[in-house]
Amino acid sequence: MKRWLNSILMTAAVALGATALPAKPLELLPSHAGYQPKDALEKGLWLEMDQVEQQVRASKFLIEDPELNAYVKSVLCRAVGTEKCGSARVYLIRTPQFNAAMAPNGMMLVWSGLLLRARNEAELATVLAHEFAHFEMQHSLQSFRDIKAKSDAMTWAGFVPGGLLAQIGLMGSMFRFNREMEKRADMAALQYLSDAGYNPMAASQIWEQFRGEMEAQAKAGKAGALAEEANDFFSSHPTTQDRMNYLRAAARQKTPNTDTGAARYQAAIAPWWPRLIDDQIRLNDFAATHYLLSGLARGQWSAELLYARAELHRARGKVDDIAAAERDYRAAASASPELAESWRGLGLLLLRQGQEVEGRRMLRRYLEKAPDATDRALIASMAGGARP
Repeated sequence: MKRWLNSILMTAAVALGATALPAKPLELLPSHAGYQPKDALEKGLWLEMDQVEQQVRASKFLIEDPELNAYVKSVLCRAVGTEKCGSARVYLIRTPQFNAAMAPNGMMLVWSGLLLRARNEAELATVLAHEFAHFEMQHSLQSFRDIKAKSDAMTWAGFVPGGLLAQIGLMGSMFRFNREMEKRADMAALQYLSDAGYNPMAASQIWEQFRGEMEAQAKAGKAGALAEEANDFFSSHPTTQDRMNYLRAAARQKTPNTDTGAARYQAAIAPWWPRLIDDQIRLNDFAATHYLLSGLARGQWSAELLYARAELHRARGKVDDIAAAERDYRAAASASPELAESWRGLGLLLLRQGQEVEGRRMLRRYLEKAPDATDRALIASMAGGARP
């Protein structure tokens, strides 16, 4: 698993350390739930966050799908309450990593990799509520003040060679929440989850999934996968095993709600599923992705998951993978003929094997199912030739 960096907060910290605070009155974004920064340092941090937020709004990685955005915001609002969630502005970022973050000015970033890994609405709500708890408890402001009080690193961080990414890497060892803050946010999220009527066990289950991915990577030869918990930000977080244990124990003391919102969740992310899978497969991490899909399936392989597994095997492309991919594509197409991407994948695979007639026929079936496909011109050119 790649290391996660809370790059938004660290970018602001570097910028504040490298430049003087502006002398003119600061103009902050209006939606801050009535809270006012206490001093120039905090105002400067907020100003930087607002500037970063403007960049996020213009980012090519921003997912602007109004229905998906509205759904994710609704999950946050159910979890923490309508009044509180009004202080958050949620942005979906298309990147396959499993993460979310919330800045002190109310900007919440949700990585698309989280949407792929959550198995239901309750698990998504757990992560969103966890980040909101950090925001509500002002943990990022506390951490920022602590750094400024203990170190002059902010002053010279701006002079580190290698550009902004190098500076962010430097800040990674300093700008982070401590274990106490993380556990407090975990427990607050669990309480939010329970109060909202979700199954409280989801709070531990999302970490079980993540731990399994790291173990899969380690077994595949990526020895550093589990060791990352002792490095960088992971050294300041409870280990995934600890989190699973104390969250599971605490959940047993809560009202045993059974609602996970699994059907609502699957319906909400269904239009994005092929793109989420494409992004994950491009990570070129067969073991972790295979574990992820198996964990999502739990023995019940839907058409969407069969398609995803077929794509994974086709991307790796070993001898045994070709047969496995074809089998899964055909099973997915049979289970759900309207899942257009299955026909495309099967067609491309058959063309690769030299089965041109059937391959082109499958591609034409894809075009019939997805008349507005963004790759229509390319696939149409590949689907030419004799009609069956």
